[in-house]
Amino acid sequence: MMRYRREKWQSFLLVLPSIIAVAVFVYGFIAWTMRVSTSAWKGLLPDYTWVGFKNYIDLFSDQRFMVDIRNTFIFTVVFMVGCLVVGFFNAYLLDQGLRGENFFRSLFLFPMAISYIVTGVVWRWLMNPALGSRLSGLNLLFDKLGLDFLINKWHTTPGWGIAFIAIPAIWQMSGYTMALYLAGLRAIPEELREAARVDGASEFQIYRHIIFPLLRPVTLSAMVILGHMSLKVFDLILAVAGKQLSLDVPAIYMWQTTFDGYFFGRGGAISIFLLLSVAVLIIPYLIYTLKSEPEI
Repeated sequence: MMRYRREKWQSFLLVLPSIIAVAVFVYGFIAWTMRVSTSAWKGLLPDYTWVGFKNYIDLFSDQRFMVDIRNTFIFTVVFMVGCLVVGFFNAYLLDQGLRGENFFRSLFLFPMAISYIVTGVVWRWLMNPALGSRLSGLNLLFDKLGLDFLINKWHTTPGWGIAFIAIPAIWQMSGYTMALYLAGLRAIPEELREAARVDGASEFQIYRHIIFPLLRPVTLSAMVILGHMSLKVFDLILAVAGKQLSLDVPAIYMWQTTFDGYFFGRGGAISIFLLLSVAVLIIPYLIYTLKSEPEI
């Protein structure tokens, strides 16, 4: 009994530094940001005068923030759907016993090793919106191939430019969903497919009634991760298009408000909004995962 207690205390002391670090540098800073978001701090000198939820009320009455929410929604939908579709398609190809599977798997995963800044710089050239004699990137390729109908303004397209920003993000993160779907497909017993074929089911029916339902947990996990990543998009937009109001998102607004305008109170409010948005995605998923786990 004494040995058990001693080992228990030793285990606790082993993880204690990590607990303290998380408490201070994660939850401590979250609490401090919440306090700043309810203050009148505007300027280099701290001002913790309590203003309640005024910063939040002003934020949601700000037309720019409404545009940010719209842009985030469009980016999230395009980014999420694109990654799921491209990732599953690549996983399907690899699951068919494609020759050179290891090479193609590495090829699909390689973009994940590249930072968003590098990706943005490359795609900034590929999606150059210049027209006429200044054609370059993909527009120049379309022109040479006689596909003039595909030439467009990319991220400078009025109203929908943010959707094109999702293209490099899909290129970079579709390998992640490919890995998830490939693992899910390989975990499905081949006997289920064979039994369905014996009963006369077509490949489409097998995927519709067997494969896709069994892949729902994988899809849910991918959607949660991709959804919370889309809320934090910042460096990719700056690398591709710079600071443009038409491509503004809450993360960029927070940066400009806090570090360019020194309005720390409103910047804190935007930060807490992003935190709550991520929590809305993560917490239900964690609850679902914990309830789905079998009891030992």
